Amino acid sequence: MRPDSAALSTSALSRRDSSAVASLPLSPQPPAPRSERLAALSSQEFDLLVIGGGVTGSGIARDASLRGLRVALVEREDFASGTSSRSSRLIHGGVRYLEHGHLGLVFESSIERYRLLRLAPHLVRPLAFVWPVYQGARIPRWKLAAGLKLYDALALFRNVKGSRSFNARQVSEIIPGLRTEGLKGGSRYYDAATDDARLTFINALGASEAGAVVLNHVSVRSLLLQDGRARGATVVDSLTGQQLTVRARVLVNATGPWSDEIRKLDAANGDAPTVRGSKGVHISVPHDRLPTDCALTLLSPVDGRVMFILPADTHTIIGTTETATRAHPSEVRASLSDVDYLLTSANGFFPNAHLSREDVVSAWAGIRPLVASAYGSGDAGSASREHAIHSSPSGVLAISGGKLTTFRVMARDMVDAVEQALGVPHRKAPTHALPLPGGDIPSLDAELASARSEVAREDTALHLVRAYGSRWRQVWALTREQPHLAEPLVPGLPYIRAEAVHGVTHELVHSLSDLLVRRLKVAFETRDLGRAAARIAASDMAPLLGWSPDTVERQLADYSSDVERLFGIDPADA
Repeated sequence: MRPDSAALSTSALSRRDSSAVASLPLSPQPPAPRSERLAALSSQEFDLLVIGGGVTGSGIARDASLRGLRVALVEREDFASGTSSRSSRLIHGGVRYLEHGHLGLVFESSIERYRLLRLAPHLVRPLAFVWPVYQGARIPRWKLAAGLKLYDALALFRNVKGSRSFNARQVSEIIPGLRTEGLKGGSRYYDAATDDARLTFINALGASEAGAVVLNHVSVRSLLLQDGRARGATVVDSLTGQQLTVRARVLVNATGPWSDEIRKLDAANGDAPTVRGSKGVHISVPHDRLPTDCALTLLSPVDGRVMFILPADTHTIIGTTETATRAHPSEVRASLSDVDYLLTSANGFFPNAHLSREDVVSAWAGIRPLVASAYGSGDAGSASREHAIHSSPSGVLAISGGKLTTFRVMARDMVDAVEQALGVPHRKAPTHALPLPGGDIPSLDAELASARSEVAREDTALHLVRAYGSRWRQVWALTREQPHLAEPLVPGLPYIRAEAVHGVTHELVHSLSDLLVRRLKVAFETRDLGRAAARIAASDMAPLLGWSPDTVERQLADYSSDVERLFGIDPADA
């Protein structure tokens, strides 16, 4: 039987029709203590065990829980600790996919962009892009304008605004400092920006609030096979070393670039890989070194591939590369050649910026888990981002491919396959209409006005609403009880100490990296990669997590090693 709601502080759903589930008010109560969730993990049989807490796995767990299935979600490290926290932070239709003829994917992505702008308005926000066109460009001005009209049409003309063409003078006025030599004009279109790691986490949180047993820092060691069928897994809690047996009728492998590692645990599988890795690298520079209020889509002067320059509050992001890689997902990092490629490309369009390696605040790399067969004979850039679902001979369902924008569709399709495997009646996924946690905001402007009236700092008020949506008051309320929690974690950035406390009590934070790399973007936005902030955060987290002074020092050392692993720059390509 399912855990009771009192024990788990969640709304444990019985099976019911999807319309009833979709209208169910979900409680913003904090998740149950970890010990209770660990006990629940091994005390029952689940309908579904989801392995992997990236955006796809978290979305699957939320979708399945909202349909009334008994769900467990385990993640080896932390939610979004892989690709889902190392993206371009875009929810986009994929204008560059038009060039490769992936019209179905563009249509699907455009519909999902429209939907997420409504279901998570705090985390998914409209972003204007300008695409300048130069003499001799691979995509001439007329072709770009025509392609963007098709882009508008594939969105059913429901984007924030339609595309518009500009002459060279207008483009120069919109983007000061842009190279004018050879500039023929350009176009503006709209997509959306997001916080990729928080978008992932609120799906995991939504799954928990819908009754799922959700745990990070729990790794799968082996699969339980009965009569040739997968019926659960042996897992280990990395925080305590405790080993548990989780029983489930269906297992889903949603581990992205790690998918083939889970497949190796399934003795019934063959050796052929189902996932091919494509490495994408981004760098951030201070906003005043490359100031722009809108995003730019550019064709790199180095090799002609599509890249972006993206505004990110106090910083500007430049990305991305796209190269096939065999690097292990946990070790993939930017190389000097990746960084130089991005700097050279940006300087080619902003010649007076003179960006150099010293301007780089942080650099990060992620692996896109593309379907192996999608490569064909082409390169990573032309490979399709469409997703695929596979079933092993033992019945483990695996999903590969896809992109951040279409995570909800991927989750829906996978849970449809789970229902078929379970032999239960199909129920419509309620996620198409139910706001994500914090997304129940009638007016974002009104919410921002309320925050500004209570929070002294404008940047902090904006950050709290964008990060927590309607739940920002939970965080700010802590500062009334303990005024020092209103102090910044980092001078000049909007993050406050209350977020460290709230992270532990409400957001399943168990380490400094959970907080400073994924719940917040401190590591991405500071030259010391958040090391100074880590000591401040640790002082607030320690009483809540039972850390002794020696444990605090170990946690600080672990954090330093972790950010060096994630953000260090390799001298050569892997």
